[in-house]
Amino acid sequence: MPHFATYDGTQLAYHARGEGEPLVCLPGGPMRDSVYLGDLGGLTAHRTLIALDPRGVGASGTPADRSTYRCDRQVADVEALRVHLGLERMDLLAHSGAGNLATLYAAAHPERLRSLVLVTSGLRAVGVETTDEEWDKAVEVFADQPWYAASRAALATIGPGTPLPTLLEIIGPFGYGHWDETAQEHAAAAAGQLNAEAMAAYHGPGAYDPEATRAALSALTAPVLVLAGEYDAGPTPAKAAEQAAYFPHAELVVQPRAGHFPWVDDPGAFVRPIAAFLDPEVHTVTVDGVRLAYRVWGVEGARPVVLVHGRGGSSADWTRVAEELATDRRVYAVDLRGHGLSDRPGRYGFDVFRDELRGFLMALGLSGATVIGHSMGGAAACLLAQREPDLIGRLVLEDSPVFFPLDPPRPLAARPDGPPAFDWEVVLATDAQLNEPDPAWREELSAVTAPTLVLGGGERSHLPQDQLVWLAGKIPGARHVTIEAGHLIHASEPDEYLAALREFGV
Repeated sequence: MPHFATYDGTQLAYHARGEGEPLVCLPGGPMRDSVYLGDLGGLTAHRTLIALDPRGVGASGTPADRSTYRCDRQVADVEALRVHLGLERMDLLAHSGAGNLATLYAAAHPERLRSLVLVTSGLRAVGVETTDEEWDKAVEVFADQPWYAASRAALATIGPGTPLPTLLEIIGPFGYGHWDETAQEHAAAAAGQLNAEAMAAYHGPGAYDPEATRAALSALTAPVLVLAGEYDAGPTPAKAAEQAAYFPHAELVVQPRAGHFPWVDDPGAFVRPIAAFLDPEVHTVTVDGVRLAYRVWGVEGARPVVLVHGRGGSSADWTRVAEELATDRRVYAVDLRGHGLSDRPGRYGFDVFRDELRGFLMALGLSGATVIGHSMGGAAACLLAQREPDLIGRLVLEDSPVFFPLDPPRPLAARPDGPPAFDWEVVLATDAQLNEPDPAWREELSAVTAPTLVLGGGERSHLPQDQLVWLAGKIPGARHVTIEAGHLIHASEPDEYLAALREFGV
């Protein structure tokens, strides 16, 4: 594994895992071997994680001067790693106690950060405190768990002489949203990954000057993501919000049902907001409490076009079409809930996506935009155009279902092996509605006033094409065009697809 010499000659080790641009990761503990971070729930699919072993921990060397274990004296180690990696500016992620170190680094070297992610971060660097009483109150969220009574009673036995392994065993269950086998295995490894001497020195006297740090952070222009666990007692989401307020450009995300190690509790829910935050091409907006990711192409001020993907898709599916349209349009492609990098709240349906699309348009000020929807996304857009005719300027429905009851009905879909690219509950919810759709979804098509283009994929599509002809006949003034491409018209025949859009006036 690679090593480098830091400012005092100590050899420090780091581990590189994953693909993509580097993301420097500082482990918490404090002073814990970075191995416990693993692949951070699969974040390695988006970034190369550069996980530092702090001095005296893991594969790193032991410093001659043990006082350099103090948090503020490790700021120079982080800077030495940046220089070693040859990064002009870096993306930095820190967990737990290392959040203090990352905060001090941001205050000392604001010009060297491109972005900062603080995961269930320590708060001492900015002077936010959690009292014992606040911690005790916060862990009551676990009061209905079978382990709670015994673990709560064991807390009273902790004293200055409690051995570190015993301490970790007692507090372990409180650190996870779910005290299951995975969490227990993760927690059991902690004792062998920590340097007790270094831990004792980390928060030593003189390590922090919160007032000076808060003042220095005002110069930080890099965006900051503060991620808290809903069930974490240190920091609680409320305390994390206090921390976020000290950064000029900070966003707070609270991961539902997660504790202090959120990537262990729910890897997907952990990775999605961080991957979206780190990707400069992805933006986010919150609609009805659901965080939606979206992509944008084209110049500001150009006429807006909104692209809505089908079931199982994402905003990334539209790249070719979006880039072509962006020559003279401002193009937005959204990840609907349960898809892409957006939240997975567990409640889905064509009517839910309809309302979400409305919220997205309103949140971004896109009333009157052209809306192009594929399959499920087109159906949701059509429902919205029925309910609020003035909200959509022009409407394109690409091989979208028409809401005739399926005959025969679709059986209950079997979940595939391995994690799907989207929330499988979407399939169950929408299949149920396709089997027995609301009759009004067909009966109110005459309420659509937006100029409408209905695109069918022809014989290669699994959708009955005669129903699309019927659909075009029910929407006043609608035009129907067939492109022999199958269901994914925009992906299979992008040139013909774009030509049809241009002819329609998009």
